[in-house]
Amino acid sequence: MTGRARARARSRGRARGQETGPPGVVGLVFIPTTSAAPPPSEGELVGRGRQRAAPGPVASEDILQISAGFHQVKLGERGGRRRDFHDVGINTRQAMEHVKASKTGTSGSTIQLRANFFRIVSRPQWVLYQYHVDFQPPMESRRLRSALLFQHDETLGSARSFDGAILFLPHRLHSKETMLYSETRHGEKVQIKITLTNELPPTSPVCLQFYNIIFRRILRILNMQQIGRNYYSPNDPLSIPQHRLTIWPGFTTTILQYETSIMLSTDVSHKVLRSETVLDFMGNLRHQCGNQRFPEACAKELIGLIVLTKYNNKTYRIDDIAWDHTPNNTFKRGADDVSFTNYYKTQYGLEITDVKQVLLVSHVKRLGPSGAAPPGPAMLIPEFCYLTGLTDKMRSDFNIMKDLAIHTRLSPEQREARLSRFVNNIQKNTEAQAELGTWGLNFDKQLLNLTGRVLPVERIVQGSRSYDYKPWAADWSKEMRGVPLISSPQLESWLIFYTRRNANEAQNLLQTLHRVSSPLGFRMQRPVMVEYEDYQESLLRALQHNVGQHTQMVVVVLPSNRKDKYDSIKKYLCVDCPTPSQCVLSRTLSKPQALMTVATKIALQMACKMGGELWSVEIPLKQLMIVGIDCYHDTVAGKRSIGALVASLNQGMTRWFSKCVLQDRGQEIMDGLKMALIGALKDFHKFNNSLPSRIIIYRDGVGDGMLQSVVNYEVPQIMESIKSIGHDYMPKLTVVVVKKRVSTRFFAHIDGKLSNPPPGTVIDTEVTRPEWYDFYIVSQAVRMGSVSPTHYNVVYDTSGLKPDHMQRLTYKLCHMYYNWQGIIRVPAPCQYAHKLAFLVGQSIHREPNVWLDDYLFYL
Repeated sequence: MTGRARARARSRGRARGQETGPPGVVGLVFIPTTSAAPPPSEGELVGRGRQRAAPGPVASEDILQISAGFHQVKLGERGGRRRDFHDVGINTRQAMEHVKASKTGTSGSTIQLRANFFRIVSRPQWVLYQYHVDFQPPMESRRLRSALLFQHDETLGSARSFDGAILFLPHRLHSKETMLYSETRHGEKVQIKITLTNELPPTSPVCLQFYNIIFRRILRILNMQQIGRNYYSPNDPLSIPQHRLTIWPGFTTTILQYETSIMLSTDVSHKVLRSETVLDFMGNLRHQCGNQRFPEACAKELIGLIVLTKYNNKTYRIDDIAWDHTPNNTFKRGADDVSFTNYYKTQYGLEITDVKQVLLVSHVKRLGPSGAAPPGPAMLIPEFCYLTGLTDKMRSDFNIMKDLAIHTRLSPEQREARLSRFVNNIQKNTEAQAELGTWGLNFDKQLLNLTGRVLPVERIVQGSRSYDYKPWAADWSKEMRGVPLISSPQLESWLIFYTRRNANEAQNLLQTLHRVSSPLGFRMQRPVMVEYEDYQESLLRALQHNVGQHTQMVVVVLPSNRKDKYDSIKKYLCVDCPTPSQCVLSRTLSKPQALMTVATKIALQMACKMGGELWSVEIPLKQLMIVGIDCYHDTVAGKRSIGALVASLNQGMTRWFSKCVLQDRGQEIMDGLKMALIGALKDFHKFNNSLPSRIIIYRDGVGDGMLQSVVNYEVPQIMESIKSIGHDYMPKLTVVVVKKRVSTRFFAHIDGKLSNPPPGTVIDTEVTRPEWYDFYIVSQAVRMGSVSPTHYNVVYDTSGLKPDHMQRLTYKLCHMYYNWQGIIRVPAPCQYAHKLAFLVGQSIHREPNVWLDDYLFYL
């Protein structure tokens, strides 16, 4: 409630694993939707919407399409990638003349770094031949298809890669179409047709995909199992029995073309599993809340969670609960009706002990075979589903997080040791080496060494004074004490709400606020103290009776962190009666030794929520508007998306315009934010009597594989919004995609040991992508673990700003977030946009009142 946000929006992606069952095993059961035609055949009742029927004949242009503009690879109906998470082939740099020759900066001092990359020192220099494989009669299991095909070693040779439909060979077969004949264990005759669809030179983007396929095979040779996009070691679990948690250690791996070479990027990953099944969880929940409230509580707790089914190591998102289904229900499998109980017994040898348990529903988003409707929702047995990840309650438990951090927050030295051991294991494994040798692949044994730059330390300007801070701490909370703010409003009409048992805390807070606000130049009159009963209706009534149109600030001392109470305050004061508000937990005020620090932070928050300006850094560019965009997916209000746009209104980047829009899922986020951008430009004009001559937009919240949507759709929408202000208005425009969730890590050699790089470290060589104008900045400092850099990708730029200036401006903006007296991971407007979208998505579920647009009311 005070200080940094205690909760983060977690995007819950749906992860999918590889088949691990024996030949013929069905991975999952689908119940056909009412809109679907006849029930799916046996071939379709499989694994998360994957087609298991025979792939039909596919034209060569469908197998591989590489367009001139974007090398979009489309690999057949089966076996191709479902989505390119690495945005390969989107070449944005070529359209920007000023960075065609060089995109590197110059300022700052050089620093020697290591990165979690391993160069590929040798790779196939031959043409790769791609074939489509068709089976008659159709074979359901991918393993069975592989077994039937690999009976023909003398024709195919030992070097081959087959994913169920597409076959890669290092040599060409005698004819374009090859017919082979195999026999199953039951004596069934099968005809296999192998058709040449493409010849891929070593430079083809498909070859990179092929290297990734080979490397995933290496991980399976090391007995690692795929969950989602990453591989984990279930045989090497880390147990935390006191919290009933298990951690599977694993790795993220990607082989891509980087600036000067193809490299393997790998980082440590952890999958947190709970020792309890969903059935255990439901039993405990029923015991806690009773039969009457159980269905509602169960839906609230379970829907949206990710579960793991250990029989096939796949993860699923719980979308619904089928209260009318039990394991005794039947479904169509081919021509037969099969009960869930018998299905799991025959396919996996699993006995269902509770035949009265209800079933879980996981919706399939992907289309079925040949673009048909999805085969229906997947039905899961709670007894076989293990909960993954942490609940909000667990995250707020200090002891759980501390015990988890021992295993998961690795220092740079520990991380490097883990990565080196991983590569050594591959080098020592004879089977893995034989597989790599077959394809002529070889990796460097050492982490990549490269050179970065540390940008100069920024000077903080506060009122009439300016000061330096300790670079390694990236924090100026001590330095700013007693220094007047740039500007702060007079606080004359305000209220403090408190309960009877928190009366002392409220009085202590008031006295300390008066003590700390004077040196900051923040003048406060005595507030009206309002006591309320400790229940939601009483608090809401007290707000309605006391908050008027002249109230400048409302402070509420809350006895507990109950979400419904906090939500009702924010809903009323952000929508119905627009007034800046500050909530603080009584527990936060109960420690006398920390009260001065807490009160200082609360005073700063109150000042900036009312339009005060706290500090600044020097921004040399004039007539500049900085915009931050982020989005949040509201799981409560009809699964809507919330887009937030925050734009600077003055030269010092100390005043901001904020706007939030709610829209239906599936709508492009810029559809709603177009009007918000026009509103920001009009507000800028009102503040400055002129429009900005330069606009720089930092777009956060772009998921993997969404870059093309930003380039092709969002950028034109932004340009259209600007044009609507006036046809003769043509400001210089820059659009930067900001990405926090990256697996790249950098380490520096400092004082003889491997450490985190200092704040301000910029990396724009070696590990960047040649087709992008991109760079990394390590802006924040961390006390434990390895620091995460932020990746910036300039996708559109007509400003002609030098790369060095772009990097320095981005770093300066990381100093301007008023909720933290230090440097943060992303430019301030991105964090403001995140906070606004999060508040609306978590608490308000409606657009805030327009009266609050010019205030940072959401901090």
